[in-house]
Amino acid sequence: MKRTTEQDSNYTDLDKMSVAELLHGINNEDKTVPLAVEKVIPEIEKVVNIIVEKISEGGRLFYIGAGTSGRLGILDASECPPTYGVPFDMVVGIIAGGDTAIRRAVENAEDNAEQAWKDLQEFNISDKDVLIGIAASGTTPYVIGGLNKANENGLETACIVCNAGSPVAQAAKYPIEIVVGPEFVTGSTRMKSGTAQKLVLNMISTTSMIRLGRVKGNKMVDMQLTNVKLVGRAVNMVMQATSLDEKTAQSLLDTYGSVRKAVENAQEK
Repeated sequence: MKRTTEQDSNYTDLDKMSVAELLHGINNEDKTVPLAVEKVIPEIEKVVNIIVEKISEGGRLFYIGAGTSGRLGILDASECPPTYGVPFDMVVGIIAGGDTAIRRAVENAEDNAEQAWKDLQEFNISDKDVLIGIAASGTTPYVIGGLNKANENGLETACIVCNAGSPVAQAAKYPIEIVVGPEFVTGSTRMKSGTAQKLVLNMISTTSMIRLGRVKGNKMVDMQLTNVKLVGRAVNMVMQATSLDEKTAQSLLDTYGSVRKAVENAQEK
């Protein structure tokens, strides 16, 4: 398989470039990523529709990956509960090597084709759920093994990869292949590939949550009020939605704990 993620950078002699030249070079490469993502929106749409259907029926969304890909999945999953007020087990990110690998690489963790399914068993994964494998190269055994076992057990499977025709894409029922080309630093897939994966994960989770009713208008009405900034944002949201004064809006939030419930109960004030 010809892997564009491993091809030589379009730039040479990086070590001889000035800081400005390096920054402009990286930025120029980054500009190509959204265009590559745009090409796969139809594939992303299919995956979102499946996720919304499954979660609506009580299912969950799982991400598996190794290294940067695994960390991006965990990042996306961990931001869903505070942003949209969903249960912590609705969107789950799993990385090869376990939580230790979030901060420090675990040697050979991604090469174990059996481990992903074992890791998923800890969450009692079933055919009600959706599994997305994330792998820039599209060749990670951990991800391939997890997808294959998920298919055998009747799950809907998808993937996010950055090479065309990869083993991971072949293992997924709904592949999303974002071909971003060679990296600025040859083979450093935490750069353009990682950016592409982050963009697609944002699109998948955000669109799914909107379709699941977790956004009203353009506001995060179910967000968790975990700090002063978010409480202030929530007060403003309630004031905008109800025309109430700040004190009354704050009182409603204190009583009901969310923007949605505060607005729903505002007519009693």
